[in-house]
Parts: sequence; C-alpha cells; structure tokens
Amino acid sequence: MAISTGFLLAQDMASPSEAFRIARGGQLYDKWWVVLNGTKPEETHPAYPDDGQYKADATWRCKECHGWDYKGAEGAYSSGKHFTGIVGVAGSAGADPAAIVEILRAEPHGYTADMLPDDAAEDLALFISKGQIDPTTFMSDGMSSGDAAAGQVYYEGVCVGCHGLDGKKVKDMDPLGAIAGNTVETMHKILNGQPGEAMPALRVLDPQISADLTAYAQTLPKE
Repeated sequence: MAISTGFLLAQDMASPSEAFRIARGGQLYDKWWVVLNGTKPEETHPAYPDDGQYKADATWRCKECHGWDYKGAEGAYSSGKHFTGIVGVAGSAGADPAAIVEILRAEPHGYTADMLPDDAAEDLALFISKGQIDPTTFMSDGMSSGDAAAGQVYYEGVCVGCHGLDGKKVKDMDPLGAIAGNTVETMHKILNGQPGEAMPALRVLDPQISADLTAYAQTLPKE
C-alpha cells in the first residue's frame, strides 16, 4: 500500500475516515505541494500584498496569510513580518466544505486542479470546516498552558523515537525546544503531522494531549 508524506493517500483506502481526511487537510494547509509530491510554486501568489515580506512558494501556503491560529490579520499575524492584512479562515469553521472548495478554486485563491486535485481540495476544505481548534484556549502568555509532566509521558511514548529525549535527534531541523516556542504552529503540527515526514497526527486524541505535549516540548533544550 502506497505511503505519502506520513499518510496513506486517500485513493489507496476504500473509505478513509473523516479524521484522516481532516489531518491530511491540515497538512495541505501547511504546505500542500509537499503533501502531494507536486511542483513547488516559483511565482509569488497574485493575491499576496506587494509590500509583503515573502515571495514565491512561501506565499502559496495557506498558513502564510491565514496564520497558524487561523485568524489572519485578527490573530498572531496582526503585525510583524507575516502581516498581510488578509482575514483568517476561522470564520469558515462549520461552513459547507463544497462552498469552501469553490472559494479555493475561484479568484483570488486560484488553486487549479493541477495544483490541488479534487480529493486534496476536498480534504483541505474539510479541515477548514471541521478541523479548526482555537489554540489560544490552550495558551497563557503565548506559551502552552498544558501539563508538561503529562506531556513528558506522551512525548516519551510517541515522539522520542524520531526526536530523541532531548529533542535534538533530527539533524536537519533546529532543536525541538527552540521551535516549540511557537505554540500555535507546534499544536497544528502535533494535531495534523508534518508534511513530508512520517509524523503521526494526534487529531484523533483529545486536543489537551497536544497542548500537554507542546508544554513539555517547550521545556526541552533550545541549543
């Protein structure tokens, strides 16, 4: 059975679960061309502001305009280098996924079937409709308010094989303790997985577990 970016491709399963599809959609929201083994965009997205600080493929990531917290200009990206002034997708939570697909296909998004095949567009829409959580409800002063002691148990049972006890085992990334300070991004990846990697998606578990894991990761060495 074929494996792609840590997930079984939807077409390889007779009836993939909704949780599987939502998690896949969360990865597509992160970096869709990696999930799909597609071509990385070389041109800046036409809807990306001219005065924005990013170019080319970075501007095609849903998260770059809408944020890891899904709130766009009303959330963490209300200022700073990621600011675009573009609204988030939080307002589309609970919307008809088919209507979201239409938005993805139409301007200004303009995601063609060559970029996002129908099954991918449908999974991304399902994530936007049913997969969003408000990560700020699991935060205090920008950090995870989860139980780090509980998170250690989950980390050592699920994550340590790839990341190591100190979070430094993966050599082509910064120490986990250094990057986990971005609480909303860390929770998104714990819930949905990392595009292009065999990272489990913990979406099927209580999101409090993701908050606890994030809290523990934030205690790991930063260097």
